[in-house]
Amino acid sequence: MQPQSQHGFHPVFCTIVPPHVLDKLSQSDNPDLAGPARRTLESDAARRTRRQMATVVTVPAAPATEGKASDKPHRTLYDCRHRTRLPGTKVRAEGQEPTKDASVNRAYAGLGATFELLLKAYGRRSIDGHGLPLIGSVHYDEKYNNAFFDGEQMVFGDGDGEIFLDFTVAIDVIAHELAHGLTQHTANLSYYGQSGALNESVSDVFGSLVKQYSLGQSADQADWLIGAGLLTPRVQGVALRSMKAPGTAYDDDVLGKDPQPASMEDYVHTSQDNGGVHVNSGIPNRAFYLLATALGGNAWERAGQLWFDVLTGGQLAVDADFESFARLTVAAARSRFGEGDEAEAVLKAWSEVGVPTV
Repeated sequence: MQPQSQHGFHPVFCTIVPPHVLDKLSQSDNPDLAGPARRTLESDAARRTRRQMATVVTVPAAPATEGKASDKPHRTLYDCRHRTRLPGTKVRAEGQEPTKDASVNRAYAGLGATFELLLKAYGRRSIDGHGLPLIGSVHYDEKYNNAFFDGEQMVFGDGDGEIFLDFTVAIDVIAHELAHGLTQHTANLSYYGQSGALNESVSDVFGSLVKQYSLGQSADQADWLIGAGLLTPRVQGVALRSMKAPGTAYDDDVLGKDPQPASMEDYVHTSQDNGGVHVNSGIPNRAFYLLATALGGNAWERAGQLWFDVLTGGQLAVDADFESFARLTVAAARSRFGEGDEAEAVLKAWSEVGVPTV
């Protein structure tokens, strides 16, 4: 595999709630559950098709801003007012006081927290490295059960109130979606198969790191859940995904059981969800968790730095598989830290999830 061309990127349509979850929900006998899920699936499918048609030709990467990029974020929040036309009505600009709308304020804070982690931990100014403005739209559609990044901005639904709550309540969901933009502007991982699962996993990793950074949590203190707080009390589950224990996030009569594998021996071969990108991401997710907790301290410092090094290093192919990604993390550990605890911990983490590094 060849490293990606740096001349452009293909924006993709990425959602936080996997299609298989919404599909299961759409089959419920309860119309209050099935209806919103079905409409969300249809909306996502239509928008995904439009995105694919719009990116048949490679889109040039955003040019660098003249002069030094700002150390401050440039956020703009919009209110869709339960319609689907983006971005909606402008309701809060950078530096303005909080509004009376909690969703707007949570999205504003989440975008800021993601910007801050990238800057303070890795010296990167916004997702493109050049201070790219961050745009978010809330109250998208009616009872929309998802949040997504469409290659240009973040969009958040309110949820149906039956299964899902407002998608701005979880800061890691906000950061997850924004991290798809980070991947788009760096390694540009193809959104299919193992490279797609890596794309999803990288977003989970940085989503979790933003959450941990904002809460001041060490790797041992973190819950390593993605989307904790999104599910209503009626759901038998704690989150959308667990990086610590993939496959255990939920086990519910309506949603079904979390299908994520924790190691390669349970890898799921499927043509659905772009080759299982939201399912098999559990394997590299757990590898990162194992590494971060083995090293201890703040996960964004050493473990996160290695993932960031690989993502931005220019050697990761757009169609990278788990094994090639793992090898690059080992090389990154040796390059940054030498033949020490870090490199040994990386090797052990990947070995535990069944991904070879030699």
